[in-house]
Amino acid sequence: TNYSILFYLFKIILIIWCASPTLLSQAQPQQTPSSSKCNGVFLSYAYTGGRPIPPAVVDQIIDQPYRFESTLTLLNNGLDELKSWKVFLGFQHREVLVSASDSVIISQASSSSVLFPAQVGNGVVLGGSVLKDLKSAVDTAGDGKQTGVVIQLVGTQFGVGTPDVPMPLNISLANHGYFCPTPTTQGNNEMHLCCTRDPIKEKDTNFEEEIQTNGEKGDVVITYDVIGSYDTNYLAQVTISNHNPLSRLENWKLSWEWTKGEFIYSMKGAYPILIDSRDCIFGPQGQYYKDMDFSTVLSCNRRPTIIDLPPTRANDSTLGMIPFCCRNGTILSPLMDSTKSISAFQMQVYKMPPDLNRTQLNPPQNWKINGTWGPEFQCGSPIKVSPTRFPEPSGLPTESTSIATWQVVCSIKKIKEVNPKCCVSFSAFSNDSVVPCRTCACGCNRNPTKTCNPTEPSLLLRPKTLLLPSENRTEEALEWAKIKGLDVPELLPCVDNCGININWHLDSDFKGGWTARMTLLNWDETEHVDWFAAVELGESGPGFEKAYSFNATFVPGSNDNIIFMKALKGLNYLHGADNGDNQKKGLKVAGKQQSVIMFSKKKTPDLDLGGVHGFPTRVLFNGEECVLPTTFPTNDNQRKGMVVKKSIFFSLVFVMAYLLL
Repeated sequence: TNYSILFYLFKIILIIWCASPTLLSQAQPQQTPSSSKCNGVFLSYAYTGGRPIPPAVVDQIIDQPYRFESTLTLLNNGLDELKSWKVFLGFQHREVLVSASDSVIISQASSSSVLFPAQVGNGVVLGGSVLKDLKSAVDTAGDGKQTGVVIQLVGTQFGVGTPDVPMPLNISLANHGYFCPTPTTQGNNEMHLCCTRDPIKEKDTNFEEEIQTNGEKGDVVITYDVIGSYDTNYLAQVTISNHNPLSRLENWKLSWEWTKGEFIYSMKGAYPILIDSRDCIFGPQGQYYKDMDFSTVLSCNRRPTIIDLPPTRANDSTLGMIPFCCRNGTILSPLMDSTKSISAFQMQVYKMPPDLNRTQLNPPQNWKINGTWGPEFQCGSPIKVSPTRFPEPSGLPTESTSIATWQVVCSIKKIKEVNPKCCVSFSAFSNDSVVPCRTCACGCNRNPTKTCNPTEPSLLLRPKTLLLPSENRTEEALEWAKIKGLDVPELLPCVDNCGININWHLDSDFKGGWTARMTLLNWDETEHVDWFAAVELGESGPGFEKAYSFNATFVPGSNDNIIFMKALKGLNYLHGADNGDNQKKGLKVAGKQQSVIMFSKKKTPDLDLGGVHGFPTRVLFNGEECVLPTTFPTNDNQRKGMVVKKSIFFSLVFVMAYLLL
């Protein structure tokens, strides 16, 4: 019928429309006189055009932005396959890379961003996104589509206008085991070189094996394994691994971006935060999969957000039964429990034309992960690595491998958090005043100046006042200031507003060592399960011997100056605040845990505990960095004098008693 003909015509047009961007971008590299002389990996970079773009700069020509377009060509003329190709481009004109066809940014020298647009003025490393491995001409009968790749680059550069050409300072193959000479220039708009195997670097097989097997290293590594593949869909397992001993994630949320029209049909071990199939029904997916019941499809969002399932679903035959799933989004530090530092789930993904082939597999891009507690992460692009090996489910002493594997490396953002969640107070045996948490350590109200001063330093306190909620310490603070003769400002300082308060107290100092006492106070109503804390002590750290009421150890690779602490078995709950015995007074009682920590002076004989030694330079709680005081409770001379006088008095009494006897 006419409708059938129209339907098939529409289907053909749809397939051609979906295929056209891929076909256009996968240009076949051609052999040139220069490349035909290369018996290794041939690289060329050609500037193809550019123009000034707004804003127009008159005074400072160096700040005038220009659009640039370039072509990067790789051609493997060697005998060996080039696995996971990587190319370094030594940009030098404050370039902003806007797009790079069929490639992803692996690392950069000038910016932590790994997404487009990216600041690459000090250089960038690109890797393949569609064609990751370049086969040899011998194995493909010289098929350029399999032995080479052409990358179209578009970006912005500053200060280099016609007739000058904004060429990079250098280009090079970044794969291990290759030697690349200085590029040869051709005219003013092209450079090329031939990289060959380096026999010396080839001997370093351990390095090559580590990169191919484990990929890159980071704070959190997300592994995307395809474990089943069919023409129209595939089964993927996503594994989130925490490699940082000082971080954790609570209630993790994971998101990515589909770039080929894919959608999630079903999942086990996790779930989309929003179940929505409308984009499929009214989009090309609905036109292609006409017989599919989209009411059972989980997510057609181009950027879905995935959350973990609760523990009650772990043994659910429909939603659970995936190892390392269903923990309410909690991923612990590997020092806490290596079996709980991993989270995993599986999903069935449907594909769209022209990728309807079981060998055509593309991982999602632009990954992001965060949680309600813990640091913020920035994730790179997926990098293809060696297939993951899984133990055989039947129990046989053998392994199975994934069909294809990619890794996404996420690193902690090196930025200061606007509103931290914890703060630290300092106290010492040699001073009867406590240096409390800093004013507004965890943020202040929008307009605090009417009720308190956000810039005024906190008032010194007597030790027992730390057990009161910060908003109920005013009377005690004023009384202590009067006793000690301290100045009090007209507008009192604001409170710290932190849910977690940590007190570090220098407890004693003796000839062979010293002790500290660490107290955790939870003023939040929410309890912290499987909590951990870490303190960095600098010069004082190597003397650590043991903690009496915590499990404590040095963090590996910290040069013995970072101590990792967690609760003893059965005490892993840091309870939230409640009314306790103060119900009549209406005061909260903080959840509390504390321990005395023993240090020796064998490795630190010159340690002076009268100043800043013995106090941590960095404190973390559950991966969050806590705000430290800016002053220290130094020796109280009056109190020290009293100790000396008492010692002399008792010595005289002892001598008189000896003479009388």
